[in-house]
Amino acid sequence: MVFSSHIFLLYFLPAFLLLYFLVPAKWRNGVLLLASVVFYAWGAPDFVLVLLASTVANFYIVKAMDKAQSLKAKRLWCAAALTVSLGLLAYFKYANFFVDNINALLASLGLGVMSWTKVLLPIGISFFTFQSVTYVVDTYRGVNRPMKSLVDYVVYIIMFPQLIAGPIVRYNEIADQISARRRLRWDECLQGFYRFVIGLSKKVLIADVIGRSVDMALGGDLTAMDTGSAWITIAAYTMQLYFDFSGYSDMAIGLGRIMGFRFPENFNNPYVSMSVTEFWRRWHITLGTFMRNYLYIPLGGNRSGLWRTYFNLWVVFLLSGLWHGAGWNFVLWGAYHGVFLVLERMTGLNKGQRLKWLRVPVTFVVVMVGWALFRIEDLGQCMTFITRLFAFDFAGLQFPILDAQFLTTLGVALIFAFITLFPFGRKLQQWTFYTEYRPAQHIAVWAVACIMFFFCLGALTATDFSPFIYFRF
Repeated sequence: MVFSSHIFLLYFLPAFLLLYFLVPAKWRNGVLLLASVVFYAWGAPDFVLVLLASTVANFYIVKAMDKAQSLKAKRLWCAAALTVSLGLLAYFKYANFFVDNINALLASLGLGVMSWTKVLLPIGISFFTFQSVTYVVDTYRGVNRPMKSLVDYVVYIIMFPQLIAGPIVRYNEIADQISARRRLRWDECLQGFYRFVIGLSKKVLIADVIGRSVDMALGGDLTAMDTGSAWITIAAYTMQLYFDFSGYSDMAIGLGRIMGFRFPENFNNPYVSMSVTEFWRRWHITLGTFMRNYLYIPLGGNRSGLWRTYFNLWVVFLLSGLWHGAGWNFVLWGAYHGVFLVLERMTGLNKGQRLKWLRVPVTFVVVMVGWALFRIEDLGQCMTFITRLFAFDFAGLQFPILDAQFLTTLGVALIFAFITLFPFGRKLQQWTFYTEYRPAQHIAVWAVACIMFFFCLGALTATDFSPFIYFRF
């Protein structure tokens, strides 16, 4: 089940919210747990028991870790909890990749290959794994105490708004909100609804419209693509990915706010960045925080000299690429960004505000080229496409769809992606997302949100099923 589907919007969500608001406060976590299990089982019934079993196991392992009397015992329990979480992730996400590469090596040597039944990837496994890891490590470090209620813990790990694609939420960020007696305020609920509709509109009215043209363009003969079409294609995919993923995050944050939760922001206008370093502070913020706290700092961070810092940065982004997908294109994508982060650290280009109007477009081009590695999994095809970007072949546009709908949608996407470069854009964002609405504002925004919601329902009726891009990570 996905947020941008009729079954979720017209049946699941209304039924859940009605029950959630009607039951006493002490039962709300139970309702949320039941709804989350149904939500996940709807799309992945074969894996829901694996998800629940690993979550329950970690709950009791962490309790044992907290009660351990010696440091050695605490470390052993911590290792056991991490093995449960990361072991499942390694098996489901990387077993196929590992076996395929071993078989390719054996075949090149003229040896027999291993027989192997392909492993299906449970949706959202990376996100609930990382959330489990944050809880285990933070409890080990003493950042928070272990949770007392199993129901509360399972709710924290698998609550449906952010189960599939984040944001990754640390327990200490919402510890006081996990309590079943959290207060529900109608103004908060309304602003959560507005945020949800904004995210739904990003997904349905922008990302999906652009994405259909991108799929057609990249499904053709890339060797015959002219340079202009190649740049339109990668610019369109750049917008599709951003509005698809940030749209999901908006919907998750909005749903959480309706239920009384304050999830952390996951995007902050990443395409206005003046460096790749700044881009990664603005894109998928909770993943960047996770990588910093649980990988970069344990590796030594910037405490062991310049060259070790550069190495740590590069390794973190190499692993970040591999996290995004079990494929060599993702490894190269992570290494590509790691190289730019190291170069910026070495040259000081990651600091300062000078030459803003030159650095923003340069950074945007660097990011766009990186998205080609991210999108095109076949390395040969990917290199062909990147070659076409810089072939300077402007013989004539061959983009498959350049109709009014595509061009208008892409134009709107570009405007909103860069609007905060200007003072009025920053004011609009502040007014929309971060201010308490007056009654008159609620009336106006409620009307606009309802209109947009029905536009989205209409668009969904006319289009095929389109899952969120990050569901497969």
